Amino acid sequence: MISLNRNINNIFFIFILSHLLVWTVIPTITNKNLPLDVIEALAWGSNLDWGFNKHPPGSAFFPEVFFQIFGAQDWAYYFLSSLFVVISFYFVFKVADEILSDKLLSLFSVLILEAIYFYNFTTPEFNVNVCQLPFWSLVVYFSWRIYSSKEIKLLDCFLIGLFSAVGFLSKYLFVYLLASIFFILYIFSINQKR
Repeated sequence: MISLNRNINNIFFIFILSHLLVWTVIPTITNKNLPLDVIEALAWGSNLDWGFNKHPPGSAFFPEVFFQIFGAQDWAYYFLSSLFVVISFYFVFKVADEILSDKLLSLFSVLILEAIYFYNFTTPEFNVNVCQLPFWSLVVYFSWRIYSSKEIKLLDCFLIGLFSAVGFLSKYLFVYLLASIFFILYIFSINQKR
């Protein structure tokens, strides 16, 4: 059983590294220009503010950080976008493993996500939707840890607050996830009191 879990972990890591490589290299080779949302984010990032007429600053902040590190290299922004997707895959895998206690089903949960159009073909265009993906999975993961543990750890609460704030600054619709989590925790707390 241990070797099977190790093999599944290896398959998962090969999968996410392959995803990262494929969705960085192929757009770099095939696209003549960066997608318009990335160009817009770079323009906003050169003059960062707490918000813009269309979106919060998260989708501009991260490309600006990569611009400061890598300069005007197109591959860096495809890498950034793929990195955000891979981080979300990793935490979906961890949440599924904790809930289902089965590595194979956890792997399937990520592979099913990969089959969704918004986790592959549209990801080279780093925008608010891609920007919020890892923060959704991070908030769900740490919320699950708080709910499932016998004692609440202060670090988990801090990380939920941090990732919720950054997620909200990535896309304002992030508030729907937060409202859902509060509602679910409220329902569970009522049921536990009975």
